[in-house]
Amino acid sequence: MKSVSIDPANGAAGALFIAIGAVFAFQAFGLELGTTFRMGPGYFPLVLALILIFLGCIVLVQATRVQGEPIGAFAWRGMLLILPAPIIFGLTVRGLGFVPALFLAALIAAFASTRMRPLMAIVLAAAVTLFSTLVFIKALGLPFRLFGPWLGY
Repeated sequence: MKSVSIDPANGAAGALFIAIGAVFAFQAFGLELGTTFRMGPGYFPLVLALILIFLGCIVLVQATRVQGEPIGAFAWRGMLLILPAPIIFGLTVRGLGFVPALFLAALIAAFASTRMRPLMAIVLAAAVTLFSTLVFIKALGLPFRLFGPWLGY
């Protein structure tokens, strides 16, 4: 009898997909599902959850067929700097305004790379802020305040 070996990275990803899909499917059953032609508020989340579970099963099956590399070290620096950036933007956009909040979030996220230097991070954050201001405020006309009340505007 042949022993089954599971690629740890793909096995963990498949199990995570299945677990997240199961949680969302369970939550979707708490809403009215409706029918295919008269969808209720829980129908679409249930379908997406089932698709995620199906994809997780595919990844888990492939994890038994292909032996990959072991799971390496976590990129703690990236997680500690990229994940809080949109949260900081969301918490400061009303008080600081769009431009300073976006600049701050982009500046924090830029330092996730070990090769990023302070001057380059400032230039990158300024470029992202300028581009986003042109796209979201000028081109799309979204009603963001450029500068907020925390800055005296």
